[in-house]
Amino acid sequence: MDENELKATIALKGIGVSPGIVIGSAYVLNRQDIKETLYKLSGGGEVSREIKRFRKSLRNSRQELLDIKTDLKDRKGIGSLLVDVHIMILDDKTFARNVIKNIKDHCVNAEWALKMTLSQQREIFDRIEDDYLRERIKDVEYVGQRILINLSGKALERVSDIEGEVVVVARDLSPADTVQMSTRKILGFATDIGGKTSHTAIVAKSIAIPAVVGLEKITEEVNTGNVIIVDGTAGVVIVNPDPEVIKRYEDKKRHYLVMEEDMLKDAHLPAVTADGRSVGVGANIEFVEEIPSAVFHGANGVGLYRTEFIYINKEQLPTEEEHFSSYKKVIVGEGIKWATIRTFDLGGDKFVSDAGLAEEMNPVMGLRAIRFCLQEVELFKVQLRAILRASAYGNTGILLPMISGVKEIMDARNIIDEVKGELLSEGIPIDEDIKIGIMIEVPSAVIMAEQLAERVDFFSIGTNDLIQYVLAIDRVNERVTYLYKPLHPAILRMIRQVVDVGHSAGIKVAMCGEMAGDPLCTPILLGLELDGLSMTPLAIPRVKKIIRNSTVKESKELLEKVMTFPTAQEIEECVRDYMVQRFPEFCPVDWQIT
Repeated sequence: MDENELKATIALKGIGVSPGIVIGSAYVLNRQDIKETLYKLSGGGEVSREIKRFRKSLRNSRQELLDIKTDLKDRKGIGSLLVDVHIMILDDKTFARNVIKNIKDHCVNAEWALKMTLSQQREIFDRIEDDYLRERIKDVEYVGQRILINLSGKALERVSDIEGEVVVVARDLSPADTVQMSTRKILGFATDIGGKTSHTAIVAKSIAIPAVVGLEKITEEVNTGNVIIVDGTAGVVIVNPDPEVIKRYEDKKRHYLVMEEDMLKDAHLPAVTADGRSVGVGANIEFVEEIPSAVFHGANGVGLYRTEFIYINKEQLPTEEEHFSSYKKVIVGEGIKWATIRTFDLGGDKFVSDAGLAEEMNPVMGLRAIRFCLQEVELFKVQLRAILRASAYGNTGILLPMISGVKEIMDARNIIDEVKGELLSEGIPIDEDIKIGIMIEVPSAVIMAEQLAERVDFFSIGTNDLIQYVLAIDRVNERVTYLYKPLHPAILRMIRQVVDVGHSAGIKVAMCGEMAGDPLCTPILLGLELDGLSMTPLAIPRVKKIIRNSTVKESKELLEKVMTFPTAQEIEECVRDYMVQRFPEFCPVDWQIT
């Protein structure tokens, strides 16, 4: 009898970060955490030796990453870029200087000084509201762990050394680990920790490898050689499945692959409903390197280009030319017909390497986004000059985040007009009629939508922040995330109000939050008559197909029905029942509201 048949089947729920289903043999990546031990240094000689140890470990860590880049020389894209990010952190003089300062000031060994430095940076990142930006501490920690391993003199087990077709199970994986995964060898992966916005998750999506993270104790439940199922769509991992479960998931996998192939085949068809309403479908991106994937999955435009990454972990602020180069690459990207560039949604706390910028105790509702831009005008103007210069190369829109009232728009537009004048006087070509839009993500913006609409060219609803502000939910607090409901009746009423006001004013209204890419929400958003939806590239084919197989008439009927319900639970159940009946061919796994 097979050993796996003697073991109990275990099902674990985590966070699906890359869709698809794999069934295979587990390989537990055995990486014991290196513990930082403290010992005091007696004098100058020992301090000097510790600094030399630290510098050597930096050099060794950098060489390891360069070796990974060499292995990836024929595989361009996000993976290679993220290895560059880790090299950039290693090259950050401020980071190294802080470790050395801790060695000198506290007379402690390099390991403990590194731990102190990482703790200081973690405190800064913990105050960041934005999921994506807060997760960037993981990259700093990955680099720190690599340095620590080199200080210990121990060898790091590499993903690239794994033989055979396996499903990797680990406490955590770095982006550098993930980019080394060949789809011919590594079928998928599952980890104890991690989140949707981690770079590891981004890489998994980019190489289309099914992955589930945040399982908490998967490494305790699995041994190398166990049969394991990873369902990256539903966020489920099953250990030691019995034959019936394996057969069921093999059927699901076949269904999923057929459906994905069918949807990809039609991904480039326009998103037009059966009764003739056209919906603009774009991609949310953080990196220029994501454009090929976005176009492949059916986007013909970039609905949201998040520009914050240009600033993170840089010792010095990016120049106008660095901004311009990035924006131009997005605008002229092959297959891209339009691009909406969001000005940076940052506060002083997010400029990790520049302590001279404003410090902020509560960046969630403090000095961030447009508020920070209006205070740090020269920084704002550098970015605006670059966006306006890039606008000469294609259809471009400027999107202003976290607008809470009319005065912010007036002040921002005055600065934009000033920058336009400067560029024109210098003889630099720009799109003088560039469209200016705002994010609707603060409750006051919904209430003041009529007045705001008179002063902008378009709205883009950012549901991620709007939902948590309206429902008073900290979406990263595990104790209350069950209350984070995109289909809450209050949220639907606010979206309807914004759309109605925008259309009355003759401007388009789009959505760029996670809700836009949730297929369960697609019929409701059609009923609300949103003009555009921007989402992660992987979500585009399914959402477009649902749009093409729907009518505005039936979507409005569904909307009117759910608007009579007083609770989010009733609305979710109604929509789920509708989707399972109306689109059974699109349901290889249980529908879930994200």
